[in-house]
Amino acid sequence: MRVYVVDNGGQWTHREWRVLKYLGAETKIVANDTRVSELDGLDGLVLSGGAPRVGVDPGKMGRNGEYLDAFEAPILGICAGHQFMAKHLGGDAAPAKVPEFGKSVVEIHQPDVLFEGLPNRFEVWESHNDEVTQLPKDFVALASSENCDIQAMRHRDRPLFGLQFHPEVEHTQFGADIFRNFLRLCETSK
Repeated sequence: MRVYVVDNGGQWTHREWRVLKYLGAETKIVANDTRVSELDGLDGLVLSGGAPRVGVDPGKMGRNGEYLDAFEAPILGICAGHQFMAKHLGGDAAPAKVPEFGKSVVEIHQPDVLFEGLPNRFEVWESHNDEVTQLPKDFVALASSENCDIQAMRHRDRPLFGLQFHPEVEHTQFGADIFRNFLRLCETSK
């Protein structure tokens, strides 16, 4: 199974790659200006977190919009990837009222394949100045934290998922399980 990580300049992009590799996926990190045609045949795509402030300057997210428009396999957006997904598909991302850095607790409100087998509350690691402030059409919020209403979201029909927190770092409980669930979805979506 081939699942690539789009590098949006995040400090933990290599960790996303490492978790996917550990879980048995054929994976590599690709630049966010990689042509869509070079990603043909992939089973899934991860849009990494990144340095760009999506709520301020979404133009620095390369071709992420093209991937979201053209890609039919599952896509998981993390942090900046999550925010860009919301903004590109008609929602919004803006500076957070309370930026989150470090430990937080998310609460799952909506059962979903991404959180299958996980408890309804668990600790996660945050590192964001911006957040999704409005869901795009046909998306549903899955989880929240004390300071962020949309910690996780998904499209109702397409296999598009977004996480504000960072499942790739060891400080996030059940992070590998979230990636495992995503890979299972990539496998069944073939």
